[in-house]
Amino acid sequence: MSVLVNSVVMIGMFWVVPTGLALVDGPRPPGWDPLRRAWPLLAVPGALALWLPRSGTATALAGAYALATLALALQAPARLMLTRSLRPSEVAVLSALVAPSVAGLALVAERASYPLFGFDLDILALTVPHFHFAGFAAALVAGLVSRTSDGPAARLAALSVPAGTLLVLLGYFVDDWAELAGAVVLTTGMAAVSVLTLRERRELAADRLTRGLLAVSALVLVATMLLALSWALGEATGLPHLSLTWTAATHGLGNALGFAVCALLARRRLATAPTSPALLPRTELPA
Repeated sequence: MSVLVNSVVMIGMFWVVPTGLALVDGPRPPGWDPLRRAWPLLAVPGALALWLPRSGTATALAGAYALATLALALQAPARLMLTRSLRPSEVAVLSALVAPSVAGLALVAERASYPLFGFDLDILALTVPHFHFAGFAAALVAGLVSRTSDGPAARLAALSVPAGTLLVLLGYFVDDWAELAGAVVLTTGMAAVSVLTLRERRELAADRLTRGLLAVSALVLVATMLLALSWALGEATGLPHLSLTWTAATHGLGNALGFAVCALLARRRLATAPTSPALLPRTELPA
């Protein structure tokens, strides 16, 4: 199981974060592009920490990566000062910038064998991929996809995904019912992302590969979030549900590869298409 989790986390560290940052439009703080270009190098100590036994060396390497995630989190207030905007799509992007720092902190604690806030090491280990993919990738995609629409579904997606992720995190400190409430909010937001993605597939994607990637990301997202919701419901009510290990292997792997990777690949293709309006705000779309 640790091999699977570590492999998924490395995809998030080395590819998802810098790819996602490259897709964000609008004003960028001065340190944005240097940080994005250096990110694969900054991710190296974090990746090494994943595979080493828990030790002082692994903790120090994890700490180096955590500092990089903190530098990324500081881009959020810097960007806010430039945009002076709290539009729903911008809120989603800002929350995405902060999310990897939660993963970085959890990685340091897990590698140090320290039960941070009372969480056992298995939960801390799963927090690392969760905040690279649900925290960063899903919130970023929700923010980007909502920029092509100004309707209620777009606002719901942009606000519910980061809010749901935060509520799930807070639920860890409260009880299983609070975590279930967070899962419901997050699933609602992800469903809106899926609907908007299918709309983009129909209206914006010109080639078969891009349409296929958008379709896979949207459909896989629905399936993986139903698995997560089933797990949270089972934990709260005692109803039969998959174990945490199987939930991570199905929901986690599907959400990382089927949704996040496919969605970012599709959006990168849309962004580089000769006449693609995919990442422009609605008011800037050509008539």
